[in-house]
Amino acid sequence: MKIFVSETAGESVGDATLRKLRFDILRCALKPDERLRLDRLREAYGVSVTTLREILNRLVVEGFVVAEGQRGFEVAPVYEADLRDICELRLLLECHALRRSIELGSLDWEAHVVSAHHKLQSVEAKLMDGAPSSVEQWVQFDWDFHHATISACDMPALMTTHSNVFDRYLRYHLLALDFRGKPAADEHRRLRDLVIARDAEAAVTLLTSHVRAGMEHILATGKFS
Repeated sequence: MKIFVSETAGESVGDATLRKLRFDILRCALKPDERLRLDRLREAYGVSVTTLREILNRLVVEGFVVAEGQRGFEVAPVYEADLRDICELRLLLECHALRRSIELGSLDWEAHVVSAHHKLQSVEAKLMDGAPSSVEQWVQFDWDFHHATISACDMPALMTTHSNVFDRYLRYHLLALDFRGKPAADEHRRLRDLVIARDAEAAVTLLTSHVRAGMEHILATGKFS
């Protein structure tokens, strides 16, 4: 899922509104535990209450919204146990997809991985040099790179589920807005090299430690205890 969204040709009003609402939750314009009042949402997004109810129920299934019985809907809360759960689910899916991609990936796939890493590395270098740069942009390029490494996986259902789980993980990143620095950049570079070398075991081992270290860094900000 792209952090920075744009209009999609041929998209229905309902799908467009779903995308916008999900995006506003991801970027924290709609904050954790915030009450989602249908009258306000109707004015903000320009759709009917019936459509909003359908959209919010879809977001409940995706884990971004919770239904509070007769009280309506709220943005899903954030807390440590949830992030740890999401982290392990992300690893379960991403490690399998990475193995499949390393097995099946073409030369074009390798080029895509290298290109995505180049963009990520550029932003990371600026952040480490103290130059003005957006951590939100880094989060986008981090998604692009990790998605590139698994994009040769031939399992559409797994990839769709992974995209949803990754979005939920990114929500915590965007709330923390804190870059881990050189260790993360070094791990990305090594992961690129291991993927291109088709060393699946070493790549999965590195990915596992990388994702867990990122999770601990997010928790260390103290915003989710």
